[in-house]
Amino acid sequence: MAEFDGALAIDLAWRGGLKPDPLLTVSQWSDKHRILSQRASSEPGKWRTSRTPYLKEIMDCLSPASPVRRVVFMKGAQIGGTEAGNCLIGYVIHQAPGPMMAVSPTVELAKRNSKQRIDPLIEESEALKELVKPARSRDSGNTVLSKEFPGGVLILTGANSAVGLRSMPARYLFLDEVDGYPGDVEGEGDPILLAERRSATFQRRKIFLVSTPNRKGLSRIEREYLASDQRKFHVPCPECGERQPLEFGNLTWDEGKPDTARYRCAHCDALIWEHHKTHMLENGEWVATAEAESRQTVGFHLNSLYSPVGWFSWADAVEMYEQAQKNPDLMKGFVNTVLGEPFEEAFEAPDWTRLYDRRETYRIGEVPDGGLFLTAGVDVQKDRLECEVMAWGREKRSWSIDYFVLDGDTARPEVWGQLDRVLAKDWKHACGQRLPIRVMCVDSGYATQDVYAWVRKHPQATWGPAGAVARQQRTVVAIKGRDRDTALLLTVSKADAGHRKRGLKVWSIGTPVAKGELYRWLKLPRPTDEGLESGESYPPGYCHFPQYNEEFFKQLTAERLITRMVKGFPQASWEKEPGKRNEALDCRVYARAAASIYGLDRFEEKHWRRLEEPLRIADMSEDETISAPQQQAGSTRQHRRVIQSGYMRR
Repeated sequence: MAEFDGALAIDLAWRGGLKPDPLLTVSQWSDKHRILSQRASSEPGKWRTSRTPYLKEIMDCLSPASPVRRVVFMKGAQIGGTEAGNCLIGYVIHQAPGPMMAVSPTVELAKRNSKQRIDPLIEESEALKELVKPARSRDSGNTVLSKEFPGGVLILTGANSAVGLRSMPARYLFLDEVDGYPGDVEGEGDPILLAERRSATFQRRKIFLVSTPNRKGLSRIEREYLASDQRKFHVPCPECGERQPLEFGNLTWDEGKPDTARYRCAHCDALIWEHHKTHMLENGEWVATAEAESRQTVGFHLNSLYSPVGWFSWADAVEMYEQAQKNPDLMKGFVNTVLGEPFEEAFEAPDWTRLYDRRETYRIGEVPDGGLFLTAGVDVQKDRLECEVMAWGREKRSWSIDYFVLDGDTARPEVWGQLDRVLAKDWKHACGQRLPIRVMCVDSGYATQDVYAWVRKHPQATWGPAGAVARQQRTVVAIKGRDRDTALLLTVSKADAGHRKRGLKVWSIGTPVAKGELYRWLKLPRPTDEGLESGESYPPGYCHFPQYNEEFFKQLTAERLITRMVKGFPQASWEKEPGKRNEALDCRVYARAAASIYGLDRFEEKHWRRLEEPLRIADMSEDETISAPQQQAGSTRQHRRVIQSGYMRR
């Protein structure tokens, strides 16, 4: 060997390159080297694959000795999918170094994952601690989003960053919670495709896609799983020994008593208690149920019934199901997180005539019993403002209180003066008290600077540690609708208002979330008159309407969710039907966002009681309430005012 500076390092590197791939699999390495930190695990200590036996085959398919290149894992909650990916990260650093990329739905989540999971993974393992220098050391190569180690580097990024996804070639890809990825990354296409391009030049690449599914037809993890061999974990019955996948439909229990949940064997009808599950999991095996499009891709599906004893129980699953049966808004979460399946949502608008026919006789402009606080949504057009005032009550039930069409050029102050009067009004409650509008949301997509100028004159909402805060009555919020379905309230940013910012904030809202929720609510069945007389309640989310005219209901149901192929991938968007107007739908969406800002989505019992106390709802006698005939007598006069305000003229 030649004698010169660096000769020894070159010799060692050359010899290292000749070393064959390690014989340890990912699961064997994890059992030998991984320690779960108290910071990141409910069961700290040495990793035991035997605790989650179903992960062994998944992890071993990620080992270099396996011919598999792509591993797809569609799962429920409390299964351990993300931890399997973290085991792969530790294995790569220690046993099979190379460039690796771990992708979270957003950059912020990637940073959080780095601090809460990856740093403890490295710090608690002696084998890894030697290879990744501490972040505090000089030139360590260890930052929040980058971890250097001999022979490779780990890059952590978010699927919302096109720059991060194309930052470097990667032999290993860990794509976590892929159904939370945006549909199109900064105009460059699907984030999974962008990430996989980073590994295209590596013949022995490994790609691990993990996620709880979201919406059927749009779910990325479902798409990838259906293209795989669709493996299911079959476990033996402790009575007859026959193997079968665990399915929620085979659970049986006494109604209202989740703790009585038992599993009925599909072969011998024996009732199995959950404590048998440990033995069943230890003796389970994966069974392919389809032929994959590529022999290098395998797919696994697990629901949360497989969750180990002590994590998520069958009783927990039953309790969630019973709650979802009472509240349809919870059913999507049950299907996604417990069944591990995509939820098929019915986004077709209900027939407007059905809503028109079920109108009620409470007086327009007056808050019925059950309504506890008011919000308003305002849509801005060139020649008018349209505004709906809504009352909200327990379990997100709502009442439309009034609908205004304020005619006038929105570039002139007169029409905004009319809106001032709507905002300043106190609305009579059926108990005799009066309620103010708590939060009014105004769309700033049109006549933006005029909206900003008006909003600035009123109290504004803020974003605190617990979320949105509207401390004052008649709070006004400038909003912009975004075509994102990740959350109802998305971001809060400073308004671009020239030299007159002075703290003005614009709230971005996810209109697809509000529209999908509304259309589910509009389809809720009305209890029968007999049921109401016997004390039956309206279902959670039920929408009440007074005697509005036909045009209101046509506008409320004017949009459809359309799925189109964009750059080769399905993408859903809400589109207005030709020839229809949708101002009433927009106003309803903005009033719903206002309710969320006020706190509707996080209210607990104490909040509802606080709203009820001044209205004396709990102590009112029948003599104090307004009777139905009285309400009906006032409805015709008030309805005429709504019609004359602009609907029938157009």
